[in-house]
Amino acid sequence: MDSFDSPVGEVKVKLDGAPISVPSERRTYSAIRSYLEALALQQQRILCWITVDGEPVHLTQPRHIGDDFAHVEGETMDLNEVPVHLIKGALHQTAAARARVQSAVDLILINDSVRARELWWTLSTVLKEPLLTLSLVPDTICGPENGRAPLIQLRKWQLQQLGCVIQDVDEACRWEDAAMVSDALEQRVMPWLDNLHESLQLWHETVSSAPSATARHDA
Repeated sequence: MDSFDSPVGEVKVKLDGAPISVPSERRTYSAIRSYLEALALQQQRILCWITVDGEPVHLTQPRHIGDDFAHVEGETMDLNEVPVHLIKGALHQTAAARARVQSAVDLILINDSVRARELWWTLSTVLKEPLLTLSLVPDTICGPENGRAPLIQLRKWQLQQLGCVIQDVDEACRWEDAAMVSDALEQRVMPWLDNLHESLQLWHETVSSAPSATARHDA
């Protein structure tokens, strides 16, 4: 993978554990990431994970990164690994959403009903993120023979359930009592997230141990 001999200042760059020599003009995070993306594509792989000074950076919603960093490391995956990676990503999003809801349960109790509603409306917009990630997984990746409902059916069920959950919490917001909103989060949102996490965990285990959908299709 080493195509150039010039290091990027003092920045150390690795891809899949191997040191990478980066062109000297690529000194910013964006420039280095673009270079790693290109290297991965040349090997018919996809950059799936990147850290800056040991801190993970969201590939689709990156935070601002200044020029003061010393270490960039990326990991790639084969195209056949994409479905498993997506389901794993949805699991992480579900866990993150659950942590935010758990925090909001207590935070809402110390605020008035107006603030409680605003907190909930902000929170409600992130609950669908795991389902959006899951929508990128091919429906053919794993069939009913594995004892699981098809992914498309899982998505439909979860979307419908999420709509009902949001409606129930919105109803609680009509009352001038922040405690009712907090209770709705605990009794409706948390169980939905736990159920989604369990379903995704089962799918992750199934897809991880199954042959790729492409291999089955070509057979």
